[in-house]
This record gives sequence, structure tokens and C-alpha cells, in this order.
Amino acid sequence: MSNNMFIESKSNYGFEETIEKLNEAVAKAEWRVIHTHNLQAIMNKNGYDDVLETTVYEVCNPKLAHSLLSDESARIYSNMLPCRISIYNQADGATYISRMNIKMFAAQIGGKVEEVMSNAFAQAEAIIDSVVKR
Repeated sequence: MSNNMFIESKSNYGFEETIEKLNEAVAKAEWRVIHTHNLQAIMNKNGYDDVLETTVYEVCNPKLAHSLLSDESARIYSNMLPCRISIYNQADGATYISRMNIKMFAAQIGGKVEEVMSNAFAQAEAIIDSVVKR
């Protein structure tokens, strides 16, 4: 499913196996998991126990990130880094992966940012392809 700016795909696996497969695919692609956010646990700590499993991954390709961060004129776009991928369960019992269509967003900026972020988007989609139904 896509509304253009955000993309949601159904995983071929359950929640835990999706996370395992995603970790493997990220490492194989020579990307890095910078941080994970267990949003269900955060909500539970704040008294909300009705949130299904939801984990947000912050992933990065250091080479691509460096090409933006080392360019002073492009550093303003550092808030788009790292890329975020969300893995979550829905009431239908299935696990989904969602992400922002960073390629579409970067096209509005153009230049080096569009080039780098389009490349990052293509690589991230290849990573996600290993765990989703298309």
C-alpha cells in the first residue's frame, strides 16, 4: 500500500522473524542499524497497554550519509538522516513494514540531495524487498 509519501508493505514473516530478517538484510547491504525504538514498550511505560508491537529502526548507509554531511550546503537536510523503517503488527495479525518515500521528498529539493537520497531509497527498498510480499 502506498499513499505516495508513505509506503506500507506486508511482511512475509511474523514480527520477531521480520526483525531478524531485516537485521540480516541491513548488514548484508553494508548499512548500519543506528538505533531502535520499541514504541510498544514506551507506551506501556506511560500507561498505555493497547498498542500492538511497533519498532522503529533508524538505519544508515555511512557512505551516502557522509556525502551529504560533508557538504556544508547540504547539511541543512541532515534531519532526513538516518532513514527510518517501522515494523509493526496490525489487528489482522499480520506484520507490516512502513517507510517514508524519501525519493519523492528529495525530488522536491533536487541536486545532490535528490541524487543521494534517491540512491538511499533504492538501496533501502532492496533491503525491505527481502522480507515483504510484493
